[in-house]
Amino acid sequence: MAEAVLGPESQDKSLKSRSSGSRSSQETDRTPDKNKSDGSEPVSQETATPPSDVVELCRETFQKTAEYLQGELDGTIEDYKLLESMNKITMNKYAEMKQIALSVSGALSELNNKYNQLQPYLEQIDQIEESVAALEQVAYNLDQYSKKLENKFKALERR
Repeated sequence: MAEAVLGPESQDKSLKSRSSGSRSSQETDRTPDKNKSDGSEPVSQETATPPSDVVELCRETFQKTAEYLQGELDGTIEDYKLLESMNKITMNKYAEMKQIALSVSGALSELNNKYNQLQPYLEQIDQIEESVAALEQVAYNLDQYSKKLENKFKALERR
């Protein structure tokens, strides 16, 4: 693989010499050639072939790196799949909870309506209870008074 690679300056120089056909060869000789090391011959830049063990180690390194990165990507993909399934499950749970909340809300609304319908009767029951308590107090007072009268009557009879 011995290829001569010209630098960008050499390529520019060869393009200029082609395009300016009127220039003399002396003018092009006056410009310094950067590809000449000692002034006699151009230096060709050859790419040296690395040893086969280095090439094999590089391939193995790239292969292992690719496997590692693929494993990392697979792990990340699995994490995202897990998050997606967790989000779906959570979404379903919240949908169920929403239905339960709507059901409870409906039942609570129904109970409030029934309570509001029973409120006048409950107030009447409270009034009756107060009346019964007052009546009990009057009955107790009457009983006390009748006992006093009985005692007075017995006292008068004995005399």
